[in-house]
Amino acid sequence: MRRAKITRDTAETQIEVELDLDGSGRYDNRTGVGFFDHMLDQLARHSLIDLTVRAKGDMHVDDHHTVEDTGIAIGQALARALGDKKGIRRYGAFHLAMDDALVRAALDLSARPYLVWNVDFPAQKIGSFDTELVREFFQALSTHGGITLHVDRLHGLNAHHIAEAAFKAVARALREAVEPDPRMAGVLPSTKGAL
Repeated sequence: MRRAKITRDTAETQIEVELDLDGSGRYDNRTGVGFFDHMLDQLARHSLIDLTVRAKGDMHVDDHHTVEDTGIAIGQALARALGDKKGIRRYGAFHLAMDDALVRAALDLSARPYLVWNVDFPAQKIGSFDTELVREFFQALSTHGGITLHVDRLHGLNAHHIAEAAFKAVARALREAVEPDPRMAGVLPSTKGAL
C-alpha cells in the first residue's frame, strides 16, 4: 500500500494531503490559490500520483505560507508512501516542452534533500501568484520528501508556460523514480544498504 495521509496544523496553515503512488493521476486540490491548484493538478496528472490537497492559510498575509506548507506536507506524504524504497527505480529525469518553454528536471529519491534551481521568470506575477513561490514549493517538497532535485529552464518567454513546464517536468521525473522496477523487486536501489 503505497499511500499516505498527512495533516499539518500550524498557526499559519491547516493542510491535509492524501496521495497514492500507484494511482492514475486523479486530483482534487483546493488550496485557495487558483494558479497553485492548477499546478498541483498538473503534478498529479503527469506523475500518475493520485493527489488530494485541502489547505486553509493566512491569505490575508499572502500565499507564501500556504504554498510552502503544502510543499512540506506533500513531501512528507511522499516519503511516507515510499516506505523503505525497496524495488523502486529511485532516479528520474525529463525534458518538458511547452510552447516557448523547455524545462529539464532530474531527481534522486536519495533521502538527501538538495535543490538546484536554475529557473528565472520574466515576470514577478502570474495573475496574482508570485512566481518566486514556485521555487519555495519545490524547496519544501525536496527538503521534506528527501529528494535531490535539479530543475533548469533551458528556454522560455512566458512565465505561465515556464512554471507549468517545471511542474510537469518534475511530475514526469517523479513518475519514473517512484515506479516499481521489475528487475529490482524487493531490492533497495543502493549499494549502501540504506536510503
